[in-house]
Amino acid sequence: MSKISVEVVVARYKEDVSWLDTSEWPAVIYDKGGDLVAAGDSRAVGLPNVGREAHTYFTHILKRYPDFPDYTLFLQGDPFFHTQGLSAEQLFELADGKILRNIKFFGFAWFKIRCDQLGRPHDMHDPAKEGKWKGWGKDIPVGEIFEKLFKRPSPEKFIANAPTGNFIVAKERILVRPRSFYENALSLVMADQDDENNTGHAFERLWQVVFNGSASINPPEE
Repeated sequence: MSKISVEVVVARYKEDVSWLDTSEWPAVIYDKGGDLVAAGDSRAVGLPNVGREAHTYFTHILKRYPDFPDYTLFLQGDPFFHTQGLSAEQLFELADGKILRNIKFFGFAWFKIRCDQLGRPHDMHDPAKEGKWKGWGKDIPVGEIFEKLFKRPSPEKFIANAPTGNFIVAKERILVRPRSFYENALSLVMADQDDENNTGHAFERLWQVVFNGSASINPPEE
């Protein structure tokens, strides 16, 4: 592993996170299931089970801001379903390779999503998924959340490079956005805690914009 400082941040409900033991990097596990905290795991921090991984990530950013390691690896409790069969060892090796190549943002999903302002095409209307979350049957407010974040008109199209919420990002990319930006982002998530309006799904299509390193699109200071 590289000598560059890295922290692994895990958004967990009740997944088995023993795969973290394959990494030498320090980890913090935001435990929305509560059992790791109850068991006294020193890496675990309790959080309410709201807002999908966006709630976890923005909570972490606001806790750390502006004191981040060189890179932060944001992962779900079970990231491997979306990484086309990567093992934990391979995922961490891939992340280390991106760090060594000075890549500032990288999503670990094996696919990208091209969508419009309503998140289309999407499978939110899939009958097989009915009832799995409160936002089933609705569109994804990608354009609306973009406009609330950046205070400017939304692009017509988006290409999501980290559509599953598993990515690595450099400190400098996080700090391009002011603290107030992340406070606003968290407030948007908290306004839709149960993801009834698919706000969490919208952030899955916006991570590459949040961390694209362009200060020119920061919202104007109030």
